[in-house]
Amino acid sequence: MLSLETPRVASFQPQSNPQATEQVALLRGDILVGTKAYRPGGGAVTAQMYLPLARSTAWGQLTDYSRWVHFFPDVVQSKVLDSDSSGNQGKRLYQLARKTFLMLTAQAEIYLRVFEKLHQQIQFRFEQGTFSDFAADLTLQDYHNGTLLTYSVQATPLIPVPSFLIEQVLRQDLPGNMARMRKVLCTRR
Repeated sequence: MLSLETPRVASFQPQSNPQATEQVALLRGDILVGTKAYRPGGGAVTAQMYLPLARSTAWGQLTDYSRWVHFFPDVVQSKVLDSDSSGNQGKRLYQLARKTFLMLTAQAEIYLRVFEKLHQQIQFRFEQGTFSDFAADLTLQDYHNGTLLTYSVQATPLIPVPSFLIEQVLRQDLPGNMARMRKVLCTRR
């Protein structure tokens, strides 16, 4: 039975077709997290989770970018600045996040170009902000009686921080954020 509460986290190698043991973990509500090597001072993490929702239902909520403040607690502002009606240039998105650790608060501001492939993929591409680079891909695919959501993010902050620390923060924060995202998506029907 799928749990919408605190997720169990399992390591995995990111792939579009999870193995049998990973399928069991996903269907029980675990968040699968994998890291990969990335450039010095940056980190790259992929997380997968099962949503007991149709892709179209999840899609409608995920593409309402102002709602991302409900999915990720550190994101305090998320808004679409402009949208290309032809769809070729995507949407321009602004997000502001605040993270407190060891009694210090860091703020990150980012402008992204967002490209959508209906009910399948959202790509977030860095334009400017407090990172030297940032990219994220969110993919949705039919999975059992719901949807498999895969979220991959890679980022390098402007301030010099060892890569392993960036990966550690991403690896620790992403499962809780994904679980919160699932809870918000599944309680709003």
